[in-house]
Amino acid sequence: MFDFSGKTVIITGASYGLGEQFALSYADAGADLVLTARSTDMLEAVGEACRAKGASVTVATGDVSVEDDVKRVVAAGIADHGGIDVLVNNAGISDIRGMGAEVYPTETFNQVIAVDLVGAFLYARECGRHMLARASGSIVNICSIMASGGSEVNIAPYAAAKGGLRNLTLQLGCEWADRGVRVNSVSPGFIVTEMTRVALEAMGMDKWIASRTPMRRVGEAQEVTNAVMFLSSDMASYITGVDLLVDGGTNAANGFFQIPPIHYEWNKETAPMVGDRYRGVVDRPEWYQALSGGIPGVHYPLPDES
Repeated sequence: MFDFSGKTVIITGASYGLGEQFALSYADAGADLVLTARSTDMLEAVGEACRAKGASVTVATGDVSVEDDVKRVVAAGIADHGGIDVLVNNAGISDIRGMGAEVYPTETFNQVIAVDLVGAFLYARECGRHMLARASGSIVNICSIMASGGSEVNIAPYAAAKGGLRNLTLQLGCEWADRGVRVNSVSPGFIVTEMTRVALEAMGMDKWIASRTPMRRVGEAQEVTNAVMFLSSDMASYITGVDLLVDGGTNAANGFFQIPPIHYEWNKETAPMVGDRYRGVVDRPEWYQALSGGIPGVHYPLPDES
């Protein structure tokens, strides 16, 4: 579907999850890569997998919240490949403890903002300056559905950071548009990667997510990758300052039913609905109860396997 031959793509947070998926898919599409993350061993493994697909790969360990690291990684990419055509601003952290804003620790709040928002700005600034000088480039920021509204998930700094990143996308998309640089973002809903699939299914989280999503399923990593690659490709040459939601309709619905509306019962005899519809969550099912104690290893100790 996509051809990035002759293009160099820099991907932050490339050592696992969506970042790894992005790297492998761009390699399949012919791109050369600059991969960065904090974990050297995991990052090197992704780099080797991309080289096996024929990509020329620069692996540069660094922390997106450290300005000197950002400058070093970008400079290495330019030196090794002659330039950077695409930036995928993917690096991010969150907090799975579910703590309310009224008790949220300042240190953790600042840490999430530093990585998810400030780090993304630093990479956009350094790559953007290079792209502007060449009058060509595309930046795709990885935001979240939490950039567009509140959520029961209770991650105040993450919502603040991603909301800021979404607005930064709109600002830069306008500010740099007449100088050849496009800036867009992709906002995933709850997405399953191979790393998270087992845990989500074991805890029943996949069913909870499906119960509040109009498409009634979780998203797959490749579905996010398709959106990212589209926005960074020449097929999106007249698109800038756009936040593309990849969320199965969650944001469009402003929340969707978990108990079927009563009016679904009104016309069953005279004008029945076509097709099998979602039956809803009933009587706090077993998969819901599995979450009642919290997350193993976070809210209570993991079982002793010995």
